[in-house]
Amino acid sequence: MVSTRKVHEPDRPPFDVWLDSLSLSDTTKDKLKAVSHMPERLLIGQEMVEILHQLNMDDVTLQAALVYPYCEQHELSDEAVQSEFGHDISDLICGVRRMDAIKTLHTRRRGESALSVPDEQHIDSIRRMLLAMVEDVRAVVIKMAERICELQQVKKADEETRVMVARECATIYAPLANRLGIGQLKWELEDLAFRYLHPKTYKDIARQLDGKRKARADYISNVVTELQALVDNNHIKAEVYGRPKHIYSIWKKMQKKHLTFEQLFDIRAVRIIAERLQDCYAALGTVHAHYKHIPNEFDDYIATPKPNGYQSIHTVIIGPQGKPVEIQIRTQQMHQDAELGVAAHWKYKEGSTGKASGYDERINWLRRILQWQEEVAESGDLVEELRSQVFDDRVYVFTPKGDVVDLPLGATPLDFAYYIHSNVGHRCIGAKVNNRIVPFTYQLQSGDQVEIHTGKALNPSRDWMHPGLGYVHSSRARATIHSFFKKQDKEKNQQAGKELIERELSRAHLPAKVPPQACEKYNLQHVDDLYAAIGAGDLRVMTVVNHIQQLLEPESAPAQDDISPKVKKRRSAGAKGKQDTIVIEGVGHLMSQLANCCKPVPGDAILGYITQGRGVSVHKENCDQLQHLLEQHPERQIEVSWSSGLSVGFETAIDIYCTDRTGILRDITTVLANEGVALLGVNSLSDKSRQTALITVSVEVTNREVLAKVMSRLLQLKGVEDVKRKTH
Repeated sequence: MVSTRKVHEPDRPPFDVWLDSLSLSDTTKDKLKAVSHMPERLLIGQEMVEILHQLNMDDVTLQAALVYPYCEQHELSDEAVQSEFGHDISDLICGVRRMDAIKTLHTRRRGESALSVPDEQHIDSIRRMLLAMVEDVRAVVIKMAERICELQQVKKADEETRVMVARECATIYAPLANRLGIGQLKWELEDLAFRYLHPKTYKDIARQLDGKRKARADYISNVVTELQALVDNNHIKAEVYGRPKHIYSIWKKMQKKHLTFEQLFDIRAVRIIAERLQDCYAALGTVHAHYKHIPNEFDDYIATPKPNGYQSIHTVIIGPQGKPVEIQIRTQQMHQDAELGVAAHWKYKEGSTGKASGYDERINWLRRILQWQEEVAESGDLVEELRSQVFDDRVYVFTPKGDVVDLPLGATPLDFAYYIHSNVGHRCIGAKVNNRIVPFTYQLQSGDQVEIHTGKALNPSRDWMHPGLGYVHSSRARATIHSFFKKQDKEKNQQAGKELIERELSRAHLPAKVPPQACEKYNLQHVDDLYAAIGAGDLRVMTVVNHIQQLLEPESAPAQDDISPKVKKRRSAGAKGKQDTIVIEGVGHLMSQLANCCKPVPGDAILGYITQGRGVSVHKENCDQLQHLLEQHPERQIEVSWSSGLSVGFETAIDIYCTDRTGILRDITTVLANEGVALLGVNSLSDKSRQTALITVSVEVTNREVLAKVMSRLLQLKGVEDVKRKTH
């Protein structure tokens, strides 16, 4: 059976009837009625309430969920929300709004240079989001419920919208739900997003699950009856039932283990929910005594819980007819924690005397980031650190006492030492992994036991900060080392930074004196502070040199806000004329738009795709996104062609693979200026260890021939290895 949530139709019953169907207390009903001034406008809020009610959330959370979509639709100010709905609901809705800052993590990850430093306003929004999550985790749960409703709402939207929403949920909110241990929302976010991102694969797996549903249901029913009788006969207090299937987890396991659908063990799965901990192991012993089990498929997450707090025993037995059956054994409390995660512990705010250690463990990583934020933000890595904590893969290692520590993939013993405490990292003189001495550059693997040897003196090395040497991987460890040298050697850093930048400015044939206005971008007051930041490693010298070059030679690399009136006029003409740039075969001029995924320009072979409500989307013929759409709906293809006599500009992007040498950006912008091509934006990514760079320039060209000529000229530059038109 596939676990899915029913998508609610617009024709809901009256508000009072709907409210009675939730089996809420009279007090809760009265509170929800109090904030439902316009029930007909609260459809999405009602769906959110249903989701949160299943998570056993409190009255204030349900009220805030009911009101939140209404507030967003009407764009009410914080003051208006507080006046209209009250202080408690207002605070919680403000927390949900702050959660939108997490989107910028994903945006910056995909769209910005690794060298770019987040501005103070951006970092401050991230801080506020973190505070909202730690101070009241209910805001996170409401936001996830809202995302599930959004996934349901876009079911009938165009493909581009569905994919955009699904990708955001799959890459941001599902990992966050996993980190917070809310399994019920995690699986739902993943399954709904997977349905839009891989519709054909989703339908294939669902079809295979449905195709043999009756036979499998009968088989599971027999296994459940047999196991229930087995535990009852052995006087074990436990309930046995079939486990719902999650299509995304099935697909993920097929990919990871290179298995076919029929080879998977957990297509047939049951759960044993025991009353006490000892009953779990008693049930395990009884099951293994009665059935043959597969040793390699046994995991005891009760003895060794997962870092997000998940506890359960997993085993696979050979059931009737020789078919493998996965069995999960856990207590009712463990089951509740696995499904609800931190949502099960919201009562800590009300002084609950219940055990809250699981809750504390789950959001401890957020508290650590708040503790580190000052030193990490100083190096511009706060966003990167939070991103690695939420989205990146993790490794799980043990302290000598057996405590679990989770670190980003690629972490080293020094990362582990700085995770324990900054002074442990500063005094680290050696490390053992699994009782074997390893170098500081050793990359930790999940399951390693790490022991750090320390000396009496604080003695970190400047080499540890160098990304290419591999001593530390986490932004937090690197920022802590930066902070140490910054405090210890400010005068030395100033002198070292001054020598570094003067040398690089000389190589770039620029004046050796740093202009005072160069400090403004980095929120520094004096040039000496800029020298110190460079010497301490907080700022990369080439980033500062490129900034100074743009200040002194603005005509060679025009900024987005400093585009000449002539270029602005061309852009305006282009924007007005693009609605007539495409001819629809057999129809003439219809509403059309150039697809952002491939950005075609005149001269490209193009095809049209009829969208729902947005006219015709025009793609390059070889666009991967177009091929994916046509696989689903081939009947929407339509022939299109370019209008004749076009003279407007079209935006496109070029990837330039080159040596990371001084002056390369100046040379690139000079070529563009000589060819009369407008530069719309620049994004660069450097690999210091290999001395290479990928520079992406967004330009405006009139046709494919102009673009080809520009790319040919760029390829002739010194140090340029390859030039490609960017594929989005």
